Amino acid sequence: MKRLIFLLLMISQSTMANCWDNAAHYYHVDPWLLFAIAKVESGMNPYAVGWNHDGSRDVGLMQINSSHFSELQRLGIDESRLITEPCTSIMVGASILSGMVKVYGYNWEAVGAYNAGAKKENYPQRMMYAHKVWAKYREIKAKQSYRY
Repeated sequence: MKRLIFLLLMISQSTMANCWDNAAHYYHVDPWLLFAIAKVESGMNPYAVGWNHDGSRDVGLMQINSSHFSELQRLGIDESRLITEPCTSIMVGASILSGMVKVYGYNWEAVGAYNAGAKKENYPQRMMYAHKVWAKYREIKAKQSYRY
């Protein structure tokens, strides 16, 4: 039984690794950056739901904001899938980040816009968020370097 549980855990982790890599490859972003965003956004909790001051909410591993729900619904992705399918959340998060990269270029302001949006007045929030992700990204990359 212990071997079966271990095998299932390994398969699960392998599947998740493929999710990060597939999303990153498809949207041309760094998989470790996506991972860092998820660590900052949800603490890697796929069931996380956060409520915002403006009445919107963020759901799932990548904390997809409800402002995206109507567009996602047209693609067959509902709130439940974002919570119960971490790979779907990762793919949607990568898509959102990719959209911000198209606006700002591949830089930290684009990362900040993932969370704070593109409004000009949100620049300070973008930079604060980007700094959090940058710190988490450096931590993750340092651990990866240590392994090799």
